Amino acid sequence: MSRTVVVTGATGVLGNLVAKTFAKRGEDIALLDHDQAKLDALVRDLDLPAGRLYAQTIDLLDGQAIHSSAEAVAAKFGGIHGVIHLVGGWTGGSLISETKAEDFEFMLDQHAWTTFHLFKAFAPYLAASGWGRVITLSIPLSVHPAPKMGAYAAGKAAQEALVQTLAEECKGQGVTANIIHVKSIDVKGDGKGTTPAEIVAAIAYLFSDAANKISGARIPLY
Repeated sequence: MSRTVVVTGATGVLGNLVAKTFAKRGEDIALLDHDQAKLDALVRDLDLPAGRLYAQTIDLLDGQAIHSSAEAVAAKFGGIHGVIHLVGGWTGGSLISETKAEDFEFMLDQHAWTTFHLFKAFAPYLAASGWGRVITLSIPLSVHPAPKMGAYAAGKAAQEALVQTLAEECKGQGVTANIIHVKSIDVKGDGKGTTPAEIVAAIAYLFSDAANKISGARIPLY
């Protein structure tokens, strides 16, 4: 039986690979991104039947838009089984005393608010399906902050708190929520960091029945 997985940040390096990997596995795919041109290109690359694909440009800070998107995805596929939240964004390099308020707000928007809106809209559908997976990507700095990384660490820590809270709230519903920790993503293939393929392999495992008992975890992949 195919399952429906929602991928945010779908046109990024990780989102692109996740979409292609899960499409090859036979899952139905819902792609959410802010870049229409890149989203159109990904849809062409996937070359899936219309019945297996949903693609939408969206502002993940717009709670009502995300609510409407969740309704549309559930109506199209008859249920939702996974949310893989891969929206990134980084700003840093300044002491807290030198950090601009707008930079701090940007990190909270990118990591905390997008996650809040997604969970608020999609979690009820995951629970209704009786089988669900929520997976996000984060960094060890959320637990062990470093100098001049306060805004980024705070945004990621807030995101992780939401993930772990959702894991607790979904106990007994067949829904898990987990965090994959990486220090950096090796997009150049130079051995510095965790490769996209390694990250997607971990995501695929967490999306499997073999990972039923893993929830609320920070999984170190570095």
